[in-house]
Amino acid sequence: MGRELRAGDCVAIVGAGDIDTMARAWLATVESEDWDRHAERLSAVVSTQTRVKREESLARKTTIGLGGAARLYVEPANSADLQALVKTAKTRGVPVIMLGRGSNLVVPDDGVNALVISLRQPAWETFEARADGRVWVGAGLRLKNLCGLAAKVGLVGFEFLEGIPGNVGGALRMNAGAMGGWMFDVVEEVAVMTLDGEVRTLNKADMHVDYRHCAELHDAIALGALLKPASQSEAASIAKQIEAYKEKRQKTQPREPSAGCIFKNPTGDSAGRLIDASGLKGERVGDAEVSAVHANFIVNRGNATASDVIELVRRVRARVEAAQGVKLEPEVLLYGKHWKDVL
Repeated sequence: MGRELRAGDCVAIVGAGDIDTMARAWLATVESEDWDRHAERLSAVVSTQTRVKREESLARKTTIGLGGAARLYVEPANSADLQALVKTAKTRGVPVIMLGRGSNLVVPDDGVNALVISLRQPAWETFEARADGRVWVGAGLRLKNLCGLAAKVGLVGFEFLEGIPGNVGGALRMNAGAMGGWMFDVVEEVAVMTLDGEVRTLNKADMHVDYRHCAELHDAIALGALLKPASQSEAASIAKQIEAYKEKRQKTQPREPSAGCIFKNPTGDSAGRLIDASGLKGERVGDAEVSAVHANFIVNRGNATASDVIELVRRVRARVEAAQGVKLEPEVLLYGKHWKDVL
């Protein structure tokens, strides 16, 4: 005997074996219509320079080059549009997630059920050197550009940022580090916008920052930061140090698409060393592979999926725990979700 599945005025007669498929299709249609309405409302509160997009692919916006789409995606043209977006999203119960330059994260294959905001428009890429030697930088400024601009005006202390494929906002959120330096080593103040649309300035001393983590930016958006260089020097001397770091990075890190280091370093040890010692270099699931150059990188050999990466993360964790007695914890973000739900 067939059963009825009703959605508004639509009635579908289906067999018992088809009911789950029909129910899922119906729910997907309802959810899609909800996201369409959210998109219409968000579009109505921003300027014409800001476009709200539906089902925007995120794969090409990440350094590893995989994953699904954002239900809603927007690059706000200015602070007023950003404020309008977050206020409206909160009113409508739409989650907001920030996207920097797409490094240090893996986007799930089914995408992200949220409003994804990326500060990629020119208003967010400011670099303002001040007379007192400090510099104000916008959250959307790429770290490579920050490093180069600072070198040109003789500011020392930002060279370690040159090879990190991110922007200032992402570096603040994750306290990005390389070559022995950390983002918050050079930070004095951070301007943030809460998800209520309130703008605040936070002093570094009042912020809770540690390894790959800034607590205040879990529920707030970095707008920019006031940075203090270590010293001043000739541009040529700074450029020489940048080039030395660049050469070291090229020799020790893979060139294939990746999300950066996959696991956090355990206290007193290296995740890469533990993975290598467990014989996992070259381990592969689909087109996701543990790099032969640096074992704490999973690279995309061409057509890797997020599911491939997640399965490889599971495999690496299990083998390292069995061989070395250490349970590695992911450093990269599972974008829009939690690792604890899939590991």
